[in-house]
Amino acid sequence: MQQIALDIGLVPVPTFDNYFPGPNGATVAQLQTWLQPQGAAVSPHTSYLWGPQGSGKSHLLQAACDQWGAQGHLVGRLDAQTDEARVFDERWAAVVMDDVDAYNPAQQHTAFSWFVQAHTLQRPVLAAGLLAPQQLMLREDLRTRLAWGHVLGLELLSETQTRMALRQAADARGLALSDEVMDFTLRRFSRDLGSLMQLLDTLDRYALQTQRALTIPLVKSMLENA
Repeated sequence: MQQIALDIGLVPVPTFDNYFPGPNGATVAQLQTWLQPQGAAVSPHTSYLWGPQGSGKSHLLQAACDQWGAQGHLVGRLDAQTDEARVFDERWAAVVMDDVDAYNPAQQHTAFSWFVQAHTLQRPVLAAGLLAPQQLMLREDLRTRLAWGHVLGLELLSETQTRMALRQAADARGLALSDEVMDFTLRRFSRDLGSLMQLLDTLDRYALQTQRALTIPLVKSMLENA
């Protein structure tokens, strides 16, 4: 049997348009309002998003970065995978910090330094983590600064909302996703919406490559050939 190469790690570019808000609609609307530029500058503010894995924190942070980038702004980024010390760049119009709950001492030191300099230069900070600021096991000066501005909680989608999001994403791809395939997928794969969207994108490509309709046998075949 011919093996078909699949890029399982390929994820569609996160945007505000392809984020399914579900119960988080008001939060996303607030975030988009704050991201609107004031003249040629970025509106200075501090916002912290928190919520469980799969609630879309990283998606929204990436969407914000891309929106700022489209406006011609440079953005400083820090996450728990950043292993080298980075000096604050005064050309940055904003700072984004992801996975703050997982920062090691060196990353916490970098984050605090960026906070101080961003505040001095009136640059916004957009951060995200699993827990509310008061629950974070971080150095006190950093934890306090994460709570300075807008603190926004995100919720997971319900089962019905997850199905609606999958249906919307499938329709946008022109992909016929039956209830049987959706049931099969939700029973056997993570219900994290980001993972499900990645899986749907992979299934779409596999269906195109094999010239077959999206069925349960196709899903099983994809897994055997991955």
